[in-house]
Amino acid sequence: MIQKTYLKTKDQCKVKFTMSLTDAERVEIRGLNNDWETPIPMKKRKDGVFECVQSLPRHTQHEFKYLVNGTEWRNDPDADGEAPNEYGGSNSLLVL
Repeated sequence: MIQKTYLKTKDQCKVKFTMSLTDAERVEIRGLNNDWETPIPMKKRKDGVFECVQSLPRHTQHEFKYLVNGTEWRNDPDADGEAPNEYGGSNSLLVL
């Protein structure tokens, strides 16, 4: 799930990423701000849900993917869309 909160005083949007994966040990977000090399770790809650909050600039769009347990790439079904990637698949698209 993706929740967007636009800040009134800044040109930013707080984006809360939530993913329910009870069998996963680790989930990272890759690709935000066009940075595929630096992982953004998601915190695992006691109920097995992973979450992360990021502040991103308004009027931008971002391609991203989740990397689960360091091996499995997943898109977010609640993203604003999908964009084709160079590997023949697609990335999640976030529009702010």
